[in-house]
Amino acid sequence: MAEAMKVGLVGARFAARFHWEGFRRVYGVSVQVVGVTSNSAESRDAFARTYGVRAFASFDELCDAVDVVDLCTPGSTHEPLAVAAFQRGKHVIVEKPFTGYYGPGTDDFRGNSFSKEVMLREALSSCDRILNAARSSGKQLGFAENWVYAPVIAKQREILQKSGGQILWMMGDESHSGSHSPYYGIWKFSGGGSMVGKGCHPLSAALHLKRAEGEARDGKPIRPATVSARTHEITRLKSYRDAGFLRTSYDDIEDYCQVHVTFEDGTVADVFSTELVLGGVHSWLEIFANNHRTRCNLNPIDALETYNPREDILKDVYLAEKLGTKQGWSNPAPDEDWQNGYPQEFQDFISSMAANRSPLSSGDLARDTIAVLYSAYLSAEGRGVEVQIPQ
Repeated sequence: MAEAMKVGLVGARFAARFHWEGFRRVYGVSVQVVGVTSNSAESRDAFARTYGVRAFASFDELCDAVDVVDLCTPGSTHEPLAVAAFQRGKHVIVEKPFTGYYGPGTDDFRGNSFSKEVMLREALSSCDRILNAARSSGKQLGFAENWVYAPVIAKQREILQKSGGQILWMMGDESHSGSHSPYYGIWKFSGGGSMVGKGCHPLSAALHLKRAEGEARDGKPIRPATVSARTHEITRLKSYRDAGFLRTSYDDIEDYCQVHVTFEDGTVADVFSTELVLGGVHSWLEIFANNHRTRCNLNPIDALETYNPREDILKDVYLAEKLGTKQGWSNPAPDEDWQNGYPQEFQDFISSMAANRSPLSSGDLARDTIAVLYSAYLSAEGRGVEVQIPQ
């Protein structure tokens, strides 16, 4: 039997937990999560105890013990950690956002008023440093964009490829009532607001499907060409009336965005994302092609419906992320990780790294996503002016 691929987690909170669950479901390739490290000794020790892995006191110690470094840390740390791991000859998995712009390190930095032209330039430079380090190392880079692997997106990719269809328009959304993370809402940690934190998912899926269309028909991806966007800070309006159901603790980010992308072939995609939506996570992408139309619903789905007359009856039952209430009718997720593509994502990453081949969600898609996101911020700074996306 081949020796197990040894994985080390960097970060010990929300993302690390579902990454660990994803690795457990990998089959056909032997994989072992050997340990975790974090800047917080308390967090890494608690994670290690819970999951029966080793707590490493430093990033360097963890790197020495593993084949794959999995970054479950804030986006502001991704570039230095990824580059260091590649320089040590490790495969690397990078959680979203791949990278971004997190400020010049001054106390007066506020992302919502800082130059978006500088942000775009610096974010793409950060991307290129990571990708160059990956190429120099000869190791694989996995961009942890789970929507690429969600079963509904995978089936749409198959329909597209086998039918020879042309996507004419896509429209998608990921929204809910506000992030779990205390760091979200502060640009120097999150690299942006709704656009980077949520809009990245339907955007990356749309970019991925156009890439797949071009590769299937002409042997080369169809890439994004221009973008126009608007962002808003709705919960900070003087007229906003806080009823207590939405998160409002945002410092210098947007809580609403809309993004319009045109591709090299002239076709289009529209992405929306907000922190203003009650009732759980709403994630979907609709595809309008020249020979078919597909609705990809990630959350919620109606495979299961249940009615609960009293909140406490289901107090020990998980239903769905950020649902808000368990009373009344709801759509519990039978397997939320599976429908969101997490096990499939880690299956592809570990299989690709074992075979030293590029995964489906790779650095090329990551760079295009960052290019669109920060070009969209530049557009929003100009109140929706169309911006050419740097290639």
